[in-house]
Amino acid sequence: MRKPLLIGSLAVVMLATGCANMTDTQRRTATGAGVGALGGAAIGAMTGGHAAQGAVIGAGVGALGTYIWSQHMERQKQDMQAATQGTGVTVTQTPDNQLKLDIPSDISFATNRSDIQPNFRPILDRFAEGLRNNPNTEVRIVGHTDSTGSDAINNPLSLDRAESTRNYLTARGVNGNRIHVEGRGSREPVASNDTSDGRARNRRVEIYVGERQGRG
Repeated sequence: MRKPLLIGSLAVVMLATGCANMTDTQRRTATGAGVGALGGAAIGAMTGGHAAQGAVIGAGVGALGTYIWSQHMERQKQDMQAATQGTGVTVTQTPDNQLKLDIPSDISFATNRSDIQPNFRPILDRFAEGLRNNPNTEVRIVGHTDSTGSDAINNPLSLDRAESTRNYLTARGVNGNRIHVEGRGSREPVASNDTSDGRARNRRVEIYVGERQGRG
């Protein structure tokens, strides 16, 4: 077992050494490849395969799993920050290079409702424009609720909110095949459900946009 791990570790070290002269995007891709190589080498050995072959396959998988932060992504982030200024919507770049919009309930949806509030529409209009300008991105919309009520109510409600957001975007020219929706009910709170303010923060929609390496 030590030999395949040595091969994978060597791949990681070589990639890390070469990262000194790389851009941020290249560095993240190389890191993903190195971690994939290490995992691939170990799996290859454990399953009776060749460690070196496993390392090569793992490196490819690690690199493909990396999002890039292109000029399109930076432009869309800046546009969304301008469009949402003062609204309570948070626009960030995630560690794995996704654009994330965290939209609180006082902007997105009324309590126990899944129809989009008027304040949310201009934000989604601007967001849809950015998606149309960068068709190589993929979108994930995640709906959340607070802990009030049962899972039988919260789980479908959170999904309905994500689907309403997707439907609004597709009605404005975004290809629905690019959009994946999830409803996570009350399972992932970001604040305490013991206070009204905390429950309001937990009733939210998160939108993620990612651009894969090599697309376009």
